[in-house]
Amino acid sequence: MRNDPSKETETEPIEIRCYFVRERNALLVRGDFSPLYADYYLHLMQHEIRYERAQDDLLKDGLAALTLHLASRPRNEAAAWTLSWQDPPHNLFVTGSNRSGTVVGRLFTEDIRERDRNLFIAQVTAAGQEARQSMTEADVLDMFRVAESFYEQSEQRPSRYFRHSEEDFVMITAQPDCDLAWLEALDEDDIRRLDSTETLSLLETRVYRFACGCSPERIFPLIAGMTGETLEDAFGGREVLAAGCPRCGARYVITREALEAFQRDRATS
Repeated sequence: MRNDPSKETETEPIEIRCYFVRERNALLVRGDFSPLYADYYLHLMQHEIRYERAQDDLLKDGLAALTLHLASRPRNEAAAWTLSWQDPPHNLFVTGSNRSGTVVGRLFTEDIRERDRNLFIAQVTAAGQEARQSMTEADVLDMFRVAESFYEQSEQRPSRYFRHSEEDFVMITAQPDCDLAWLEALDEDDIRRLDSTETLSLLETRVYRFACGCSPERIFPLIAGMTGETLEDAFGGREVLAAGCPRCGARYVITREALEAFQRDRATS
């Protein structure tokens, strides 16, 4: 199953609901991530990827935090977040697009660049605009707290993340003239009672699914672009090459025969 990218078409979309909190001037974004997490685990099984429990929880929180953020943003935006953590050394990467309604991510635990501090790097692209990037320092290994710090420092407005239940999450972001004292005082018990204590107006509903879109065919051009010596070093005298997707960690087996066929087809096209 590891080389069956068609499996991603079976992933189940989740519904993210965006509300305006009247009289508080805040945007509330909420979603149940259970179906998306189920597809995430199927992806791990399909590609024989294993994470430690703490790493797995961190990546799932990253996927949730980014998805809620994307749902609050214009429909032409895509975003990528990287948390570069030094002790223990690993990088968390999550990315998603409002245009395709997809999110995906992975962890890197080898060949981590050494830094003198932990960094959170956010990149944003929008159709017809130049890509933007911001970096903030991260002081806690918690993706919800890191995202809140990103909002405070880069977006220059407060945003709060909450667990409504185990896999049901809420993000509340300040809008102009927001009741900041109310926002800062909220806790998880308040969030669970919010439907009865506040007036919520549904603004829109969006759908997202866990999907990358990678395949052996998309990896071929990267490998085919290697020089002869570099390519031989990559194969190491074998007839097969293991290649991984940098976005989702999917593992593919590229045969020398298939790569040579791809190179011939590209040369004659």
